[in-house]
Amino acid sequence: MHPFDPAQISTLLATYGYGLVLATVALESAGVPLPGETVLVGAAVYAGTTHQMAIAGVIAAAAAGAILGDNVGFWVGREAGPPILSRFGDVVGLDERRRKLGEYLFWRYGGAIVFFGRFVAFLRAFAALLAGVNRLDPLRFFACNAAGGIAWATIFGLGGYALGASFHRIAGPFGVAMLALALIALALGWRFYRHHEERLLDEAERAMAGQGAG
Repeated sequence: MHPFDPAQISTLLATYGYGLVLATVALESAGVPLPGETVLVGAAVYAGTTHQMAIAGVIAAAAAGAILGDNVGFWVGREAGPPILSRFGDVVGLDERRRKLGEYLFWRYGGAIVFFGRFVAFLRAFAALLAGVNRLDPLRFFACNAAGGIAWATIFGLGGYALGASFHRIAGPFGVAMLALALIALALGWRFYRHHEERLLDEAERAMAGQGAG
C-alpha cells in the first residue's frame, strides 16, 4: 500500500504532525512525485474531526512547504537550466530564439503561471522549475509563489476542515478540471504558436532586447 494512501494519513499525522504536511508539500513542490494536496486535505480533515491538530498550523505548514519547495525548484532551474539548454537545447529543437521566446512568455505571464500553477496537479510540481529556467525575476517569483502557496493552502485547508472527508469528492474533480483546462490551453497555445512562429520569435527577440535580457 502506498505510504500516502488516504486511509493511512491519519496514522502518519498522529506520529509526524505538521512536519509531515510541510515535508510532503515541499518535496512535491520541488518536483518529487508525492501527493501534497492529498496530505494537506487529509490533515485538515484530521484537524476538524480529532482536534489533535490546529487548522491554522496545518495551513501554515502547507503554505511554508509550498513556498520552500518552489524556491528550491526555482533556484535549481535558474542556476542549472540555462547552461544545460545552452549546451543541449539545439539537439531537442530549443535553439537560442526559441529559448528567448520562453523567457519572453514568462516575462509577460510568469506571475500568473506561478500563481495558478499551484492549483494544477502536474504544473504544481514544475511551474517553479520552469520559472527558474526561463529566468523570471526572483522578487516577482517570490511574491507570486507566496501568494499562490498561501491561497492554495488556505482554500484546501479550510475546505477539508469545514467539509470533512466529503471535501475529497470536491477537490478531486476540481483538480481534474483544472488539469483539463491547462491541457486545452496548452494545445491551443501550441497550435497558435505553430501558425505564428516567426512573428512570435521576432516579437520575443525585440521585447527581451529592450529588457536587456541576455
